[in-house]
Amino acid sequence: MAGIRRINGKYPGMNPAVSCCRLRHVQSLLGDGPDGILCSLGIDSRYNEGCTELADYLFCGLYGMNQVNLEHVLEEFPEEVLDDVILLIKADCVHLYCNPVNYSYLLPYVSHWRNLHLYCMTETQYEDEEAAEEFKISSFVTMVQDCHRIGVPYSSQGHMQKFDMFMVEKWPIIQAFALEGIGGGSFFTMKYKLMDLSERLWEVYTRLDPVSLDQLLTEDLVNFEKQWSSFYSSMDLESHLSILELSEAQAGESFRTYYSHGLISSNITDKSKSRQPFVLFGSHSCSEDLQSYSFNFPSESHLIRSTGRQGSIARHMVAQCVAPKGPLACSRTYFFGTTHTPYLGNRDVQQKKTELLLLSQIYSAAVQAVLSGIRCYSCTSSATKAKDVAEQTFLVALDSMNLSLYRSSLRSRSEFNIQAVNKKGRIIPLNDEESRYVVKTASMTVHDIPDLQWGRGDLGSVVFSESFLESSINIQQKDGSVSSDSCYTILTTTVPRYVCWLMESDVKQSEQAQLLMKKEEATCLGTALTVADAAYVFSNSLLSTPEEGKISFFSKGILFVHPQYGSITLTKDHIRTIKFYDADPGAVASLFVEYESSLLSHLPFPLHSSDQHLVFALQPKSKSHRTFYSKVLSVWQSADSGLTLTLLDQQYLTWDQRNMHTRLQKLHDSQEPPVAKRRGSLKTSYSHLPEQDMFLQHFTLSSVGQEPILNDHLVALFPSAELRNPITSQGDKVIITIITGLPGSHKNRLGNFLVQLNKEGGRWVVYQPGVDSCEGFSASHLQLYLSSFLESQRVSGGKPRLLVLTPGYTDVLDVVQAVLFHPDPVVQACFAIGAVTACVDPLTSFMEHRFAFPKLVEQCSHGIVSSVVFTGLTAEQKHPVVQHVQQLLRSANPTAAFILAERGAVTRNEDVKLILSDSSFNEPQMLRVRYLLYPGWCKGRFFSGSGSLVLTQQRLAFTRPLERPLFVSRCKAFKSSLRPNPFRGNVYNVWGKVRFSDSEQTVEVNYNAVSGNLTLVPDQGPQEPTATSCFLIFDGVGLSQDGLKDWLRLCAKQKEAKRPKKTKSSLSPQEIKSIHVTRHLDPIPSGFFYNGHQYIDIFGEKRHFHPNMEEFIREYIAEANKEIETFNHQLELQHQPDLFDP
Repeated sequence: MAGIRRINGKYPGMNPAVSCCRLRHVQSLLGDGPDGILCSLGIDSRYNEGCTELADYLFCGLYGMNQVNLEHVLEEFPEEVLDDVILLIKADCVHLYCNPVNYSYLLPYVSHWRNLHLYCMTETQYEDEEAAEEFKISSFVTMVQDCHRIGVPYSSQGHMQKFDMFMVEKWPIIQAFALEGIGGGSFFTMKYKLMDLSERLWEVYTRLDPVSLDQLLTEDLVNFEKQWSSFYSSMDLESHLSILELSEAQAGESFRTYYSHGLISSNITDKSKSRQPFVLFGSHSCSEDLQSYSFNFPSESHLIRSTGRQGSIARHMVAQCVAPKGPLACSRTYFFGTTHTPYLGNRDVQQKKTELLLLSQIYSAAVQAVLSGIRCYSCTSSATKAKDVAEQTFLVALDSMNLSLYRSSLRSRSEFNIQAVNKKGRIIPLNDEESRYVVKTASMTVHDIPDLQWGRGDLGSVVFSESFLESSINIQQKDGSVSSDSCYTILTTTVPRYVCWLMESDVKQSEQAQLLMKKEEATCLGTALTVADAAYVFSNSLLSTPEEGKISFFSKGILFVHPQYGSITLTKDHIRTIKFYDADPGAVASLFVEYESSLLSHLPFPLHSSDQHLVFALQPKSKSHRTFYSKVLSVWQSADSGLTLTLLDQQYLTWDQRNMHTRLQKLHDSQEPPVAKRRGSLKTSYSHLPEQDMFLQHFTLSSVGQEPILNDHLVALFPSAELRNPITSQGDKVIITIITGLPGSHKNRLGNFLVQLNKEGGRWVVYQPGVDSCEGFSASHLQLYLSSFLESQRVSGGKPRLLVLTPGYTDVLDVVQAVLFHPDPVVQACFAIGAVTACVDPLTSFMEHRFAFPKLVEQCSHGIVSSVVFTGLTAEQKHPVVQHVQQLLRSANPTAAFILAERGAVTRNEDVKLILSDSSFNEPQMLRVRYLLYPGWCKGRFFSGSGSLVLTQQRLAFTRPLERPLFVSRCKAFKSSLRPNPFRGNVYNVWGKVRFSDSEQTVEVNYNAVSGNLTLVPDQGPQEPTATSCFLIFDGVGLSQDGLKDWLRLCAKQKEAKRPKKTKSSLSPQEIKSIHVTRHLDPIPSGFFYNGHQYIDIFGEKRHFHPNMEEFIREYIAEANKEIETFNHQLELQHQPDLFDP
């Protein structure tokens, strides 16, 4: 079964913007290909994996086949019920068949899809299994009826199968198509051409979006980080003596197991040498070793003890971890031993250019090069420029560390590279379009580093790489120019960039420094004030990661002991200033130390920073925090300490200080007591890094597409950004209130109600397209009206409000784009939308089952509409139709206010204020939703499309009055004549102004066939001349003018028809009886007598009629036909005009 699930009570990946964006990507394949893409789940497609993969993509993991951390499997319903889904995706619309059970699960994902044609029975109807099966088949037949070529996702990624249309023909739903009566009546593959779209869909699936990125961060990255944690744990178990016997195979066991086990279940692998894990020691990391390395055959003979120069102890190692089924990979260079010597009072100690320090400096230059290359690539999308910048940065960094001697030799030995890797771990060319939205890996390898100081062979290689993701959005300035704004995030940044393990000499030096704690007499640090307690240390160095250790305070300095760095001593002679920040009792307290350059030789290399700052963080309510206030603060503030201590307020923190403090606070918040050993697990996850929030906001917008964002909107879209230009106020603009709704939704009544209610508040002007046009909404007509409206206001003065009532089945987004993007910039600048309100009558919302009328949901669009006014069944909130409509619209627009107003009469002042709001349309939340759901809306370029079912309007103008009883009865007959899908010939709404024969007054008519509601109200407008005052507008499917005219003629007084001439056969029994009664006493021929009841001849035979009855009948017919001829002749002389005659 496709494992449908919920996590923590919520559906996974429920992101409307992503679901819509994914649908648009799939629909983009239909431009020059098939007419539609068919996706059937479960038994109907014989559990086709390609269909399941497409459904999983569109429904953001709801139908995933390989679920991780499955917390709650829904077991209430059989799997065939949950898998009972058929999708047909077309360029402008989507057909979806489902059942009442899985409808609730699918609704959050599909309710934002535009032009959705939903085939779903009600719960009661679905109880009849035979009817339900017939409904599914007929729904499928209707879906595909307008197609000629249909695409199928036949294969899933990694399980490529040769496409066989005859195998598709065996799908149960395809076989059912051939059924007579309810099916299409022929073989599916004979009527439609089938195409395999699997490979084209795979390209779509590789794009990262917020949902797949979230999965990458919460699942793939977490597993990836666990492998590094396992690596650190295995290394930390070794002592400074036993670590020498560690082999490359032992050290890389966790990486190798992770990768090889993942390949077993991976169907897409990459054999590139750069995409495999490795661990190499010392000199055994030269270019030849890196090229020939195979993770399947790690070395057991290369030990730390013997892989240094000329068989000495190795001073470094290179390591790379690669995700077997994903895009993540990173490499690091780590070290055996430390570069510093703790200061113990000997001022003559100078830092020596040891092999370890040299390798650390070259590695630091490589790190700077990679990060600068990533920064350049994110801005330019050019690998060539990024390579040039990275190489130049590498050389400049060497010069800054006084390694000019190595510049020329390392220039040719350094190699920078950027690779794009899709979600399955396959390397793809950077110039491919699909590479824009995938993870990339930037790496630098400096191989075969020569020993120029001692001349004893090569030192091996250093490597560094990071996996990163960039994001780019286009910003349009007020002058129309478009610029690009880019940012990036490094996904593997939590993997420490610099790690070292203490060797025997380092351990001895560290222990010697720790003896300072036990000395009672004064030392180079003064006297001990506190015992060792947990604290963090961090610096602005690119190599620094927040680290945990033990801190001890002395009267004239600080001792910090770290498990891997050893002891660090800071005396008053090395400290320039100390600044203490402790604003929140529940947060860490930060001690910012600015040090002298003389401290560098006594400070671990990864803590060296250009600003010469360190920060120590004290955990809240810890012993070190309490004793700092009770024992240290007063001593350090005294003149005798030789230390300069300042207490900082938050407003005086520099950007760097605030950033470091936040990183340390995030680290503390991410840990649960008891605090884990140093690297038993990575201290903080990617999601806890403070700079990632902005990137995720940025990436969410960029993943939608490359349509520009207006510069004025940036402050609302990125509230944390420091932008100078806030959203401009409405000022003197004319505020437009838009009210939309289907025919029969009482939107006109609501508009009239608002105008009457607010007469005293200002002058109102109502725009409603004229009744002369039945072509629906016209953007150009509205824009011309706005231009003329503005011109008239300049003459008359004042500042009225404009109320726009949209016609029938109009997509409200089309109206919004027409208003906001008027072709005349002057006119455009004079108008602003205040609020958009949708009117909905639940009784007139569904055409059949749960299939809503076209554009019902679009008229309640999220990010556009702020209020939905329910104008029917307001007193029956438990009514099933009301609940269905509210469930649908709440899913489609989670933030809209629901207002109850029977027939448009709003009763609460708060509701009126919402509808007439001047600013709700431009609220930041609404603005962000519009950018996410409707890319291009800000330039009027979002295409709303049309559904598969189009309702048209027909307008009939006439002159004669109608007969009220005839009109009422024939209108009400529309309801019983409504046909099911495909609905052709159905009339759903009748609206207009007519006159009846019983009154001279014009009457406004409103009739809705679904609800059966008919209203006849005297027209309140000015009475026009009789010849032009009558018209009716019909809404329906496939209506014709001639058919509607014939219908309407029968509602008028009927012209008398000519009478037919009588014949003997046409006489009725009553007429014959009447002739008999009139002539039964006439003279009787001879041979007959009449006994008062019967006529008897001479033979005794009896008869009821007169013997001359035939003659009587002929005489009667002749006389009657003479009268008929006279009547018909007079009728011909009369002239009665047709209902539609001018």
